[in-house]
Amino acid sequence: MKNLYVLLVLSLILVLSCNQGNDTLSTDNMTSVADNALDKLVEKYTNFELTTDISKLSANEKKMIPILIEIADLMDEVFWMEAYGDKKAFLDGLKDGNERTFGMINYGPWDRLGNNKPWLDGVGEKPAGANYYPADMTKEEFEAAELEGKDDLYTLIRRDADGKLITVPYHQAFKKQHTRAAELLKEAAALAEDEGLKKYLTLRAEALLTDDYQPSDMAWLDMKSNHIDFVVGPIETYEDQLFGYKATHEAYVLVKDMEWSKRLEKYAAFLPDLQKGLPVPDKYKQETPGSDTELNAYDVIYYAGDCNSGSKTIAINLPNDEEVQLAKGTRRLQLKNAMQAKFDKILIPIADELIDPSQRKHITFDAFFSNTMFHEVAHGLGIKNTINGKGPVRRALREHASALEEGKADMLGLYMIKQLHESGEISGDLNDYYVTFMAGIFRSVRFGASSAHGKANMIRFNFFDEMGAFAKDQKTGKYTVNFDKFEEAMNALSEKILTLQGDGDYKGVGQLVYTKGKIGEALQADLDMLAAKGIPVDVVFEQGVEVLGI
Repeated sequence: MKNLYVLLVLSLILVLSCNQGNDTLSTDNMTSVADNALDKLVEKYTNFELTTDISKLSANEKKMIPILIEIADLMDEVFWMEAYGDKKAFLDGLKDGNERTFGMINYGPWDRLGNNKPWLDGVGEKPAGANYYPADMTKEEFEAAELEGKDDLYTLIRRDADGKLITVPYHQAFKKQHTRAAELLKEAAALAEDEGLKKYLTLRAEALLTDDYQPSDMAWLDMKSNHIDFVVGPIETYEDQLFGYKATHEAYVLVKDMEWSKRLEKYAAFLPDLQKGLPVPDKYKQETPGSDTELNAYDVIYYAGDCNSGSKTIAINLPNDEEVQLAKGTRRLQLKNAMQAKFDKILIPIADELIDPSQRKHITFDAFFSNTMFHEVAHGLGIKNTINGKGPVRRALREHASALEEGKADMLGLYMIKQLHESGEISGDLNDYYVTFMAGIFRSVRFGASSAHGKANMIRFNFFDEMGAFAKDQKTGKYTVNFDKFEEAMNALSEKILTLQGDGDYKGVGQLVYTKGKIGEALQADLDMLAAKGIPVDVVFEQGVEVLGI
């Protein structure tokens, strides 16, 4: 292990070249994690094979898939640099087996499902700003710097030879990977039979070379009849927990389920009316959701980068660009096969342990799918720009923006389900959605409270607990949903979140996160019990051309 620690320290203090950024990661506050815990850490994940029926694809579409996977792997390379640093130095220092497996899952020495605690001896705390900022930079220094583009999504912050902060655009910092990915995107575009897909891939190639992603985002929303879809580039900002400014590289290769997508088409049309009915004063719902919103279902066949680290995404809502959202809307992608894996392997066993038998019948895959889907749809509701001149909500709330946005989507997703159920647009028992949502809280809370989703989960759990939305039988340890109070809590938290967003109330959101974004002792005992029962926390994927049989 001694050689491992040497390599870890070397990799953490590595000074990257100008083309790849030039900063270091902190090795302060060294801590120790017992080696004998590694087996249990790996057991938090269960394997799942990502496949789809490729017989429905054309010859050209089958040829595209290996190219798209190669591009995805380039995004994976960049994510390693953003999240950690030198991938090779890190992995070369690990033993084969569980060390290497867990290192690959977490993209570094910090346990993403364990509040980012180090899982290797001698490794310091994970920097809040990952590798986007100089390790020695303070928030105050950043805020005082008169530096154009410092809060741009697509710039790294580095120091020049004199120690002054500078920006390095992504297309320069990651030139090698972006240039090769652009070449491959053009190859894929030449094979594309769908004109919308061809245009999108061509514009996305240009975006990687210029950091101008808006034209390709617009083109992505314009394509309607494509069987193959590809989400690629710097997209989400979760990895930047210092400010929430910097976009992180990732990729999904997807095959659309045309039949399921057809079933979902109608729901997007309800967004404008649902916006008007939000449980908040009118000034917080004056924006009109984009008219080009789509809902589609997919089999995902490859994950890479940010979306493949720690807990795996099962639904997507993009683009994130507020201007694009207001002008055209978004697309919501439901990753059906990944969703089914989490339902069968994780949610059902959790419900068996924690949901009262009298309500166990309300746990259904249809409700799980709908809760997840309307969570993504609900990102389009509410407000994108503050009402008092503080600019976009994302910038006003900084590092808290993502957590609050995820919390909003959870609450407004339930609001949508209730409204659509009352109007007869959704069938089944409304209580199915509520009880399945409750079980889903326990599933999601196990991701820890360090991520945006984790903070949102804890805020919701503690808020609902205080309002009596559920009760725990102290003898059996089972939970029961109090349906009337559940709806009251849903509306109250929705109003609170929308108000905080509209006001751009950074201090208020910070207080909410501080007071309610924590895992209490009683809940931790429940989570420990689930772990002791051997119920996995998340999935890891067996994926690639060999799995697909291409």
